[in-house]
Amino acid sequence: MLIDWSVRDLDVFLALADTLNFRRAAERCHLSQPAVSGVVTRLERSVGSRLFDRSTRAVQLTAVGQVLLDQVRLLRRQADASAQAVRDVVELRAGRVRVAALPSLAATVVPRAFARFAALHPAVRLEMADTLSGPAFDLVRAGQVDLALTAANPDYADLHYTPLVSDGFVLLLPASHPLAAAAGPLRWADAADLDHISMPRPTSVRQYAEAALLQGGRRFEPRFEVEHLATITAMVAAGLGVAALPELAALVAPSAQVVQRRLTAPDLRRPIGLVTRQGQALSPAALAMVALLDDEAQRLVPPPGG
Repeated sequence: MLIDWSVRDLDVFLALADTLNFRRAAERCHLSQPAVSGVVTRLERSVGSRLFDRSTRAVQLTAVGQVLLDQVRLLRRQADASAQAVRDVVELRAGRVRVAALPSLAATVVPRAFARFAALHPAVRLEMADTLSGPAFDLVRAGQVDLALTAANPDYADLHYTPLVSDGFVLLLPASHPLAAAAGPLRWADAADLDHISMPRPTSVRQYAEAALLQGGRRFEPRFEVEHLATITAMVAAGLGVAALPELAALVAPSAQVVQRRLTAPDLRRPIGLVTRQGQALSPAALAMVALLDDEAQRLVPPPGG
């Protein structure tokens, strides 16, 4: 049996089955009575049996018609449920958004964006993976997250990168350090001979620090290597050294015992952007999240020279 019925055909059948009157069925469907008769005839031809017994005084469902009625009602409920599910996703009443982010961004930009999103769209599920740049790109490529908020990386040219902001570098110093009282920014050369606390390779923080000192002909050899930003701040507060961090990273664990000074010469900036898969459209929920992440990044990172 070849079934070639439209939703409109099924609605005409349901209208006639409910009213058992061709005129009222035609009015309900905004069709002429001959058009309703034509739909019924086509359905009967398709199933190979009469669906309605017709007389001059009454229209009645046949046994085959009753079976079809039960199935069409089920199909119509399923179609309505499917359409509603799609509308819920489009109108942000359902779905999920999965974001990967660098630890410095997962602790600053993302929570603020998530809080605003949750207030606007409480039924959409939010997921976050705080990870380093390389794994964040890999999660996007594997489809395990919708997007990543991370630093630019030319090694992942197969993914789409949308720049948002760029944050400069600051030097974290113990409040008692002589340079902490200096007015204005410091040069990287001013910090070259100090004991540094830094993140291990291949983090972007470490790479930028190495590049900055290399421009002055110096090798970057930190005294301590730790993975967590809160640990770096705590070690600086304890007087164990200084730390060169991007501005967003320096916001993660502020301390009254730590002073920040802008680093210049060279004036390095770490580009931050959104990474998505090439050629794959984001869901409405993910697009709404992108707008909030962009807005929060702009709020937290001052413009160059600002």
